[in-house]
Amino acid sequence: MKANIENGTKQQVKGIESVYYDGYWIRYYEPPQDTLAAKKHLIDALTKRLFHHTEPGINTPGEKLDEARSAYEQEEDATRKRVNGAMLAGALFNRATDIFTMVVELEQKGVLISRQNELMRQCGDYFQEALELGKMVRHYSGHEGIDELWGEPLKAFLLPVADFYDSRYLKIAQAMRDIDLVMKQLKKTLCKEPAYTTLKPLFRELALEAKTVCETLRKDPVMFQLWPRFVAAGEAVLGFVPETTAGKIPRARKDAGLRIIQEAKALIGYLASARVPMAKSTTKFVARCDDYLEQYGKPGNNHSGRAA
Repeated sequence: MKANIENGTKQQVKGIESVYYDGYWIRYYEPPQDTLAAKKHLIDALTKRLFHHTEPGINTPGEKLDEARSAYEQEEDATRKRVNGAMLAGALFNRATDIFTMVVELEQKGVLISRQNELMRQCGDYFQEALELGKMVRHYSGHEGIDELWGEPLKAFLLPVADFYDSRYLKIAQAMRDIDLVMKQLKKTLCKEPAYTTLKPLFRELALEAKTVCETLRKDPVMFQLWPRFVAAGEAVLGFVPETTAGKIPRARKDAGLRIIQEAKALIGYLASARVPMAKSTTKFVARCDDYLEQYGKPGNNHSGRAA
């Protein structure tokens, strides 16, 4: 039935104005007017969001751009060069937002700056270079980088505000898809085992609350109800203890199962907060689940490891 619904379709779903993208109904927000001031506000929010979700130490001020570039170009060690590249990406990003802030301030004083103006071209160039270098930057967990976050400010700069909002709904739908994939993989790996029968409803609740948080803007007052439910659902998952009434679980197998639960909970949290897909991390989680099944057998098989 959902396959017949076009992306961008809007309707009330459970009393909430929603928009449909790639199999998901997502909470809808009316985009602001397409003005430079609105774009500045949007890019400022994206800037805070970007540095919140990336590794520490890369939020380099825009005025340090030349120093950051020199350090990156001179560094020869591959590991350190990656970090220098991340710091340079931060400087480029901040330099672009500095320029855009000045353009908006001039517009507010009645000085109109065209898109062809050199300052506007420089702003776009800095965003574009930051996007390329952003591939070196990692998520704050130390896992993969989230390239999507670096591309959003450039989109916000180039696209009409309404079009940018449409692109965000698509990314949210993809993040929800990954949350469901993590849940599906966990059910396949653990939830059919007798010791884990009570885990399934806990993770179902966590996935539901995660998708609700994922679709909701942080400034929406309803977040005061949604975020505590999400956190409580995560704590319930981490507090889960495998049932042992059906027989003792070998220690190694129990520890491996608990690690999968912890990783699944963390990954769902990353997806809900970042609101973009995390393909590499999701793929790694699926591979870890497959390794568990290979080592300990299909759900319900309680042998302790591979056959000798």
